[in-house]
Amino acid sequence: MNLELGEEQEAVRRLARDFVAREVTPHAVAWDRAESVDRGIVKKLGALGFLGLTVDEEYGGSGGDHLSYCLVTEELGRGDSSVRGIVSVSLGLVAKTIAAYGTEEQKRAWLPRLTTGDAVGCFGLTEPGTGSDAGNLATRAVRDGDTSGGDWLISGSKMFITNGTWADVVLLFARTNDTPGHRGVSAFLVPADAPGLTRREIHGKLGLRGQATAELVLDGVRVPDSAMLGPEGKGFSIAMSALAKGRMSVAAGCVGIAQAALDAAVAYAGEREQFGRPIAHYQLVQELLSDIAVDVDAARLLTWRVADLVDRGREFATAASKAKLFASEAAVRAANNALQVFGGYGYIDEYPVGKLLRDARVMTLYEGTSQIQKLIIGRALTGVSAF
Repeated sequence: MNLELGEEQEAVRRLARDFVAREVTPHAVAWDRAESVDRGIVKKLGALGFLGLTVDEEYGGSGGDHLSYCLVTEELGRGDSSVRGIVSVSLGLVAKTIAAYGTEEQKRAWLPRLTTGDAVGCFGLTEPGTGSDAGNLATRAVRDGDTSGGDWLISGSKMFITNGTWADVVLLFARTNDTPGHRGVSAFLVPADAPGLTRREIHGKLGLRGQATAELVLDGVRVPDSAMLGPEGKGFSIAMSALAKGRMSVAAGCVGIAQAALDAAVAYAGEREQFGRPIAHYQLVQELLSDIAVDVDAARLLTWRVADLVDRGREFATAASKAKLFASEAAVRAANNALQVFGGYGYIDEYPVGKLLRDARVMTLYEGTSQIQKLIIGRALTGVSAF
């Protein structure tokens, strides 16, 4: 694995860093307080090619490698994780999955719009009663009649769906037969304006407050057979494949949170005076800063390893779980340590570290909890599944 960035990768990182400094950071506190990111950010992300990274230019993408994608998501996470989530879901979970499993017609219909920001995607897997147990979905899709190739009628509900109220297309997972467990699950591309689909935005979240998180309810939503993504009954494996790469993106975003915590804490420690000198002079403050710095570097290297494996066509799922597990927990530690450096001022949103801690906390929950990541890693080590 080459730890040096190439010229193009450095250029992508500078572009992302400049974009965040100009278009994201100045608004992050206001978006957090309003519980809403300015939707105009989507087109701006698309214009710079950030919504098309790793997608073939033939379908409107901007190409590039997965390390470049991680560099962008790190910078976005450094500025506002709510914005990072837009890219991670619409591109990372939806567009990339369409590119990998879609028919030519599906790719032509959705990828040019998703990669430019003309459309937004959301990932409809989690349900009110099924989070970690993703193979036990209750949402059902049934044929309208007995004719193979006919329409499907989908009914059920989905919960905690990022981009849910903004989305133009839902990559939706539903049970299509009575086979128990994950073998009965199929994937569909459902237009978000389909009759029978209602969406309710979830407010009052601890973190990622600017992100459009929603509950989706489907009541006999009709889609044609051509809306199925991949073979019937293979939806669960498609979802798990998407989430494996998605964990790389979450890990990169967590590196961004941890780096932002380090930057803020170091700057504050050099300015804040107690007992007649800046608090950076005190050993226990330096201990807090050094702990954050080590977590940042370790999380970044684990994440870059996943990107390297993906780009070389190697198996990466276990490495992605390791990166997501470590980086998400490290982001919580980093933000918490930074808040300690700030003392009481860290507890008000005039300063960034309180928001960083709130945003970091959910990273240990979604796209597989820390406990699920440990079970995935344990299964790879022992060959025995504990779930």
